[in-house]
Amino acid sequence: MDNVKLIEKLRIAREKLFAEIRLVIVGQEEILEQLFMAMLCRGHVLLEGVPGLAKTLIIKTLADVLDLSFSRIQFTPDLMPSDITGTEIIQETSGHKREFKFFKGPVFANIILADEINRTPPKTQAALLEAMQEHSVTAAGTTYTLDEPFFVMATQNPIEQEGTYPLPEAQLDRFMFNVRIVYPDRADEIKIVNATTGAPGSKPSKVISREEIAAFQDLVHQIPVAENVVGYAVDLVRNSRPDSNNELKFIQEWVQWGAGPRASQYLVLGGKVRAALDGRPTPDFADITAMVKPVMRHRIITNFNAEAEGISTDKILDRLIQRRY
Repeated sequence: MDNVKLIEKLRIAREKLFAEIRLVIVGQEEILEQLFMAMLCRGHVLLEGVPGLAKTLIIKTLADVLDLSFSRIQFTPDLMPSDITGTEIIQETSGHKREFKFFKGPVFANIILADEINRTPPKTQAALLEAMQEHSVTAAGTTYTLDEPFFVMATQNPIEQEGTYPLPEAQLDRFMFNVRIVYPDRADEIKIVNATTGAPGSKPSKVISREEIAAFQDLVHQIPVAENVVGYAVDLVRNSRPDSNNELKFIQEWVQWGAGPRASQYLVLGGKVRAALDGRPTPDFADITAMVKPVMRHRIITNFNAEAEGISTDKILDRLIQRRY
C-alpha cells in the first residue's frame, strides 16, 4: 500500500478511534490528539493536571480501544524497581534442583500507565529509563526485549508537592510530549456530570489492531520533510539555549538550560504525524509550530529571574515562536 492510501487509512482509523473514545470521555480533544500522535511517533507522554480531570481514565480508555496489552503501575513511595521490571525467584525443578527464574513485571505490556510517577523516589523512577529508551529490560545480566509497540503514559499532580519526587531531567527528556490538562468548560462539565451520575453508558470497542499501529508508525518515519522545515525546527530548539551565540535577550535573561537535540527530532516527527492526520503528504512550518509547547515545555529550565518575575516556560515559548515564525 502506497503512502497516500495509508495516510487516508490513518485518517479513517483516527475517526473510528475518537468515536469510540467519545463514548466515555467528554471533551479533551486536543489531549486525545496528542496522545495518539505520540503513539504514532513511538514516543511517550507525561500528563500533568490537578485531580479529577480524568487523566487516568483518558489513558485507560485509549488502551481499551486499541488491540494492545495494558498495564497500570501505581507509583508509591515504597515501590521498588523490581516491582516494575520483574524479579528472579528461586524455584525447585522436577529434578529437585533449585534455579532462578525471572518473573516479568508490569512493564512487559504494550501500553504502560505510570500513575502519579512523581510519588516514588528517583531510584524507582529510573527503572523505566531503559524500557523507555531501549525498549528492553536488563535483570541479573540478562536483557529482555519488550513487545512492540511500547508506549509509556505517565501522570503527575503539579500542585501537590509534599511527599513527591520531581522527575530527573534525563527522564523528562525521554518523554516526547508534556501535556497539561486544564479544567473543562461549563458545557463539557455539565455533560460529564450527567454521564457519570446516570445509567452506565456504552463500552468502547477495539478499532485499531497491533499490525495497523505498526504500519502507521512506519508511515510516519517515511513521510518526507522539506529541508527548510527541518531547519526551522532546529533553529527553534537552538534559539532556546542561552549561549553566547544567542541574540535573543529574553532567553539570556530567563533561561538556565535550553532544549537538546531530542526536541528537534520530536518537533519534526510531531509535524509529520500532524500533517498525515490532516491528509497532507508533508509537514509545513505551522505543523512544527503546533508541536513547540508539548515538545519543549519540559525541556527548558528557567532561572531565578524568570521565577521572580512569574515567567513560565509556556510564555517563553510563545515569545520564541513569535520571534521565529
